[in-house]
Amino acid sequence: MNQSIADGVWPTMITPYTSGGDIDYATLGLLVDWYIERGVHGLFAVCQSSEMFKLSLEERVGIARFVKEKAAGRVQVIASGHISDSPEQQIEELKAIAATGVDAVVLVCNRLAREDEGEDVWRSNAVRLLEALPDTAFGIYECPYPYKRLLSPELLGWCAGTGRFRFLKDTCCDLRQIEAKLEAVAGTELKLFNANSTTLLDSLRMGAAGFSGVMANFHPELYVRLTERWRKDPEAERLQSFLTVASLIELQNYPVNAKYHLQRLGLPISTRCRTKDDAGLKENHRIEVEHLERLAGTIRRDLLQV
Repeated sequence: MNQSIADGVWPTMITPYTSGGDIDYATLGLLVDWYIERGVHGLFAVCQSSEMFKLSLEERVGIARFVKEKAAGRVQVIASGHISDSPEQQIEELKAIAATGVDAVVLVCNRLAREDEGEDVWRSNAVRLLEALPDTAFGIYECPYPYKRLLSPELLGWCAGTGRFRFLKDTCCDLRQIEAKLEAVAGTELKLFNANSTTLLDSLRMGAAGFSGVMANFHPELYVRLTERWRKDPEAERLQSFLTVASLIELQNYPVNAKYHLQRLGLPISTRCRTKDDAGLKENHRIEVEHLERLAGTIRRDLLQV
């Protein structure tokens, strides 16, 4: 439980499906290799990009275990996957995920209190979960579904003070909030990973540990370049500008469009999803992905010489 989480890029993994709608583990294995070959520092399995609210507990556990085993120590793996409202059911879900051997079990913020409940309720439910899994390291994910709950710096500081938390996927998209959160966790094991491309470079300068967002499903190697070299990279601002504009494609039928992109790269992945009908990927959406690939290719050749 004392192992630190690596700084850098943690893709929010997508879930491939077979034509029959089951999890396509063969393609999932290829996808794990694809991320790692592009230099990512960790993998966030069983998250919103994975469509976790549409996966059974057996499927969530299966994905977490498979990704951990497939990574085979090359990178760390974390996973969330508690989607129930009941604290008792959540404990069972979290225990099942922890048993897969992932490096941290990620708590989904909005599962610990209803939208109309305060942080006192959140904290008391968190204490219950920590006590139920005494030997488990945790992360926190400010998931936007079914509602977005952002942690205050004070509550985040409390989490850090327990010594049990290692990872925060921050989705506030607000540099002032990020700065306050970083101050709250300074000197602890809890690291902040920004999910927002637009504020990434500025957040790294403030002390953020890296990036954990959907766009690492499109060009993870460019995020790796920025997070690893931003301090001395004369191209950091240019790269940040590209990543900012490129991230707007997330608004166009994600994760279907990400699967289309990976398909075009040669991965045997279908565009099938459970959260969206892939028939909604219109011709203009496909063209947008193709143009993004060309632009990313230009940036990649200029900066990475590949």
